[in-house]
Amino acid sequence: MKRPVRIGFLVPPGNPTCEPEMFRLAPPGVTVHFTRMVAHGEAGSHKGQEERNRTQIAHLEENVALLTMVKPAVIVMAHTASSYTLGQQGEKDLIAKMVKATGIPFLTAFGSVLTALDRLGVKRVALGAPYAYDSMMKSKAYLELHGLQVPGYGVLENVVNIYDETPERAYELGRKVDTSEAQAIFLTGVGMPTIEILEKLERDAGKPAISSASAMMWDALRTAGVKDAITGYGKLLSLP
Repeated sequence: MKRPVRIGFLVPPGNPTCEPEMFRLAPPGVTVHFTRMVAHGEAGSHKGQEERNRTQIAHLEENVALLTMVKPAVIVMAHTASSYTLGQQGEKDLIAKMVKATGIPFLTAFGSVLTALDRLGVKRVALGAPYAYDSMMKSKAYLELHGLQVPGYGVLENVVNIYDETPERAYELGRKVDTSEAQAIFLTGVGMPTIEILEKLERDAGKPAISSASAMMWDALRTAGVKDAITGYGKLLSLP
């Protein structure tokens, strides 16, 4: 019997969204595995987000060591905002450190977004985030640092906790930030449920729509050598 391809995800504590979305996207022959990262305070709240990001990064080696026990083909840090905290060089150094320690390809959610946008041929992207405004602006600046233009951007209003948000609100956010100049829509934040609305958002906006979740799963599968087209969740997941 052919051994399943295993994909490992490092998930923030309190995130109820990542596991069901990744299970939903995994094609036959692929299994997904999860380890919770270390953070303190109210998970999903705007308050203390930066501190939680730094705590997760500080404990990452321990979490990765646990995840390697299932021998995944690739490991993904399923938290986009950690990349904004690390910065460009810090993110690059972290990836190199994890690969050297484990011998396993290591992806970040944000790095997967960049790879996905490049595969789609996108240079101008609309950005929607469930974060506080200043955190969203860090997302915008980080996209621009990597050579992308961000003609439309905004936050989801009246968020009490990211993990309490709904797909319907994610769809509204995507429509809100879209502009005619944008070639695609990007919804950041793995904790916000997005998978089920991406195809509708694409159809209604007339352009590709991706999220941190769809990008990291697509990138992880391709890195693991899985080329299956996954339909029903936006253009990206159908691409080789």
